[in-house]
Amino acid sequence: MRTTAEKYREYIFPAVGAYYREPVTMVRGEGKYLWDDTGKQYLDFFGGILTISVGHCHPEVTRRVVEQAQTLVHTSTVYRIKAMADLAERLAELTPGGLKKTFFSNSGTEANETAILLAKLYTGVQEVVALRHGYSGRSMLAMSLTGHSAWRSGGTHILGIKHAHNPYCYRCAFGLTYPNCDLRCAQDLEELIRTETSGRVAAFIAEPIQGVGGFITAPREYFQVAVPIIRKYGGLFICDEVQTGWGRTGGKMFGIEHYGVEPDIMTFAKGLANGLPIGATIARAEIADSWKGPTISTFGGNPVSMTAAMATIEVIEKENLAHNAEVVGSHLRQGLLALQEKYPAIGEVRGMGLMIGVEVVRANKEPAPDLVLEIFEKTREQGLLIGKGGLYNNVLRITPPLNITKADADIALNILDQAFAGLPR
Repeated sequence: MRTTAEKYREYIFPAVGAYYREPVTMVRGEGKYLWDDTGKQYLDFFGGILTISVGHCHPEVTRRVVEQAQTLVHTSTVYRIKAMADLAERLAELTPGGLKKTFFSNSGTEANETAILLAKLYTGVQEVVALRHGYSGRSMLAMSLTGHSAWRSGGTHILGIKHAHNPYCYRCAFGLTYPNCDLRCAQDLEELIRTETSGRVAAFIAEPIQGVGGFITAPREYFQVAVPIIRKYGGLFICDEVQTGWGRTGGKMFGIEHYGVEPDIMTFAKGLANGLPIGATIARAEIADSWKGPTISTFGGNPVSMTAAMATIEVIEKENLAHNAEVVGSHLRQGLLALQEKYPAIGEVRGMGLMIGVEVVRANKEPAPDLVLEIFEKTREQGLLIGKGGLYNNVLRITPPLNITKADADIALNILDQAFAGLPR
């Protein structure tokens, strides 16, 4: 019988990469653990790229999904879907500000596509501002929005997108130091609009914490400066919560709530349905109503994904997981800061809640992606799964399920300690 690795080589696009020198095949998950096809157990501190929010195969979510799959799987949006209406109502209740009406799709890419088109329809303007180091998805539009060369296959496909400086304080593009910088990165948006656009913009799309970009975390005042500038020139603020939403950043349900700014449009995916395919775009009613023509998503809003999302939200609320992410995330962060004191290779620890980035460097902040690869192999051997990212591929991304404990965090910290201790000097 042919191995999975052999089938991958012959039948899967080679662009679909995998972690580790010898990629792992996962066959089972339960709670915070995954098991590979050799029976090895792993503590999952990446959660399928911030998607397993309440743990693998959470009993309540799984029960509801199975029950729905045995009742009705699909009709498409040409018929009314009760589960879709119920979830849309819940999103309107939970999201900040006047966000009201939702369009459901299958992924964060589709959610962001919907948001950009909606902003253009509402404003009648074509130009959009995105952030350098940001990531918006894998379609041609989403890749054009993305400010990260590795994820822009084929170059820029869609015109009219302008990339602003991002709030990357550790590597400030202006050579300044926060807080004595007057938030130059945000202030620069005005000159960008006045010099690189027609003077009007449809939207500004940004992640509260840049996910693929390496968990770059904006200063608390950033959006309070940036968003009014965008609105001054007619634009809407699209908040991409694909990675930061649903309690991930700790203490709040959404990342943007830490910044005191209300979006005009928000997008979700990943952790909303704990692993089932989903995308959602929610907007103020008058913005949603500006889409006059017909549209459809064959699988968007399907009863199974809607049920999974509703169940996931209820578990997050019932188990108070946003609070747990804050408490355990603080404990984990303090442990990582202690490791930073110990190991010069840790340049910065950043993030919020259970969305923590560790930038790995050599002297003078030189990115060290080779060291990240070594850390990956060492942590895998010890049964810990983590992610990586950043423009230089030198950032560890640590994002366990929201219901982990301090004891779980201590196990991960111990393994990371050993991994850093084993790096070449």
